[in-house]
Amino acid sequence: MEGVIRTRVGYSGGTKPSPAYRSLGDHTETVQIDYDPARITYELLLNVFWESHDPTERSWSKQYRNVIFYHNDEQKRIAEKTRDRIAAQLGRQVRTEIVLASTFYPAEDYHQKFHLQRDPVLTAEYDAIYPDMKDFVNSTAVSRVNGYLGGFGTAAQLKKEIDSLGLSPAGMKRLLDGAPLRNR
Repeated sequence: MEGVIRTRVGYSGGTKPSPAYRSLGDHTETVQIDYDPARITYELLLNVFWESHDPTERSWSKQYRNVIFYHNDEQKRIAEKTRDRIAAQLGRQVRTEIVLASTFYPAEDYHQKFHLQRDPVLTAEYDAIYPDMKDFVNSTAVSRVNGYLGGFGTAAQLKKEIDSLGLSPAGMKRLLDGAPLRNR
């Protein structure tokens, strides 16, 4: 998705210091998104979020609740506006929570870049570039490729930026052939 700089999975919304997958306490599994507001709006990001889950379902646990964490009053206003629009479209109550963001704790390495890590060939290319897992997780290119492999983005977007993703020609071909892109 154009304008998304990087993503990280982790835990937020709770009070337990330094949560981990096997000891989350009262935190929720979440995704942190760094984006360029000059290229994509918060509202467009929220539209993807609303399309990615059933907002009318009750969350079955704190760990897996449907929630938007906002960072300021403007984000809260936009989240509430989009929630109300979705509720009107569906004609049902939206149960997704809108909560002030708290500390974000990155998840363990094996949880990061799920779609990319399922492709050992592309992962090996990025491991050679980013031998430190922290650099791998924080890489814009790695995040972009993970998103494409997850079905986010179009073939036109990928073709426009593929040369900037740091992949070998074989890696580029693999990504172009294997990513479940829209408008193929």
